[in-house]
Amino acid sequence: MVGSERPARADARRNRERLLAAASAAFAAGGTVSLEAVAREAGVGIGTLYRHFPTREALVEAVYATELDDVASSAAALLAELPPDAALRAWMRRYAAFVATKRGMFDALSASWSAGSMSVSTTRERITGALVTLLDAGARDGSLRADVEAEDVLAMLLGAFHSAVAEGAPERTDRVLDLVLDAVRPR
Repeated sequence: MVGSERPARADARRNRERLLAAASAAFAAGGTVSLEAVAREAGVGIGTLYRHFPTREALVEAVYATELDDVASSAAALLAELPPDAALRAWMRRYAAFVATKRGMFDALSASWSAGSMSVSTTRERITGALVTLLDAGARDGSLRADVEAEDVLAMLLGAFHSAVAEGAPERTDRVLDLVLDAVRPR
């Protein structure tokens, strides 16, 4: 323990987790997100929300960091239960959901990136790292091409997500993810 810091009480940890889950769902739904509605959905008072997250930006950053952790760490978990090509496909779907939910948080995220409290390069490194893990496993077992670079796959994914959003056709995402997977399979 550092200084006088004590571990958070179990109820405080639960409240924080419920606030993050409620905020994530609210941002994913789109539109204006009311902090009062987030607190109400989490089953806590607005004071509890502000104790954990003193500003809207702090809440957005915490939601983003939590979801980025989940997406980045899911590569290894998926590989433990699926063959590498299937794990890559499942991970791409999870990453697509992550990107889609960030649309409702874009303005606050942009402010955090501009202020330097969050780093775009850190996000890119973590996502690329997850892709490297998946692609390397697939190259080892022969289900994925060994000459594919994670940055190339990331570029294809971001292009696919941008296209689906710009055209207002999120149903295209799964079809495009299948095409990306076909591109990284051996010929």
